[in-house]
Amino acid sequence: MNKWYQIFSKSTGLSPYVWIVFCILPFYFILQSVSSTDEVILGIVMTIMFFFCYMRSFQSKGWQVYMWTGGQIIISIAMTLLFSYVYFAIFLAFIIGNIQNKAGFFTLYSIHLLTTLATVNYGFVTQNKLLFTQFPFVLICVAVVILLPFNKYNQIKQGELEGKLEDANKRISELVKLEERQRIARDLHDTLGQKLSLIGLKSDLAGKLIRTNPDGALDELKDVHQTARAALKEVREMVTEMRGTRLEDELYRVKQILKAAGIECLVEGVPDSADTPLLAENVLSMCLKEAVNNVVKHSQAEKCIITIESSSSECVLKVKDNGVGIAALNEKLLIRGNGLRGMKERVEFVNGSLAVISQEGTMVIIKVPNATNRREGGTDQ
Repeated sequence: MNKWYQIFSKSTGLSPYVWIVFCILPFYFILQSVSSTDEVILGIVMTIMFFFCYMRSFQSKGWQVYMWTGGQIIISIAMTLLFSYVYFAIFLAFIIGNIQNKAGFFTLYSIHLLTTLATVNYGFVTQNKLLFTQFPFVLICVAVVILLPFNKYNQIKQGELEGKLEDANKRISELVKLEERQRIARDLHDTLGQKLSLIGLKSDLAGKLIRTNPDGALDELKDVHQTARAALKEVREMVTEMRGTRLEDELYRVKQILKAAGIECLVEGVPDSADTPLLAENVLSMCLKEAVNNVVKHSQAEKCIITIESSSSECVLKVKDNGVGIAALNEKLLIRGNGLRGMKERVEFVNGSLAVISQEGTMVIIKVPNATNRREGGTDQ
């Protein structure tokens, strides 16, 4: 069973049909203008026909749109001349604005504007009293007839362009993903292909020498082990480069976020990643994003200051806001709340530290070493 709103055209929605609320207005003008029963019946029939054509013009396509719109123009002229009811012209202006064929739009727009001006001027020349009493509203109606079609026409064109732009962005995103997959495949082939082939050859050779020359077989197995470790190291470096986010790039993104939230952003210091390992810089970038998200969501701040201090031994990132601050909680609760626990775990992974100061706002201080002393083979298992 169809829902009630599905009776309306999907392309236009409810907006054109809301105007049907004004259908009671023509009957007032019909009763005010005439006394003959035949003329009243004629006015009622034309009003019903107008709204029938009005709905059909939205439901039709191609040449039928122009046919139904032309019928409405004729009825609008007749209603203005016979009953001084000029407001059907507003309905027509809305319909014409929905026509996206350029030639059809300008043709109907010109015809509608000329006929509206002609019938209104005829009413004033013949000194139609009912038309004179509504003179300010007639002027408004004429202004709507002039402006509304172009406004609606441009609005629909802009929506179409935005839709095309969105489709193009999706297509670009898919192409970028495809290119990234191909690049990863090439990198994996170049990184692992040669070394795996070498491992296979040396393993076969060790199998042949294991009985005739055990020492030679042992040397080959050592080469296999070293080659496997080298391949594993290269894969880890490649994965780290794929996942890494530069601090400079993240700074640009958080500036945009703060600007959109209406928070002034000040950056002190320049990100110098020459001595900072990529893994540590990636951790700083993720923590910066999380800290700025907290500023936007919870701080109610007007200003956010991001400070970067880099030395030969460590890199320090500070994010300070002038907001409401974090309530007087102990350190454990501070670390649990607002994503700070995850930030602390990331920082500790690279032997860094995280501190939160709640005084005249909130300050998050993140320190990471510029050199990580880890045994390379410690994670090879």
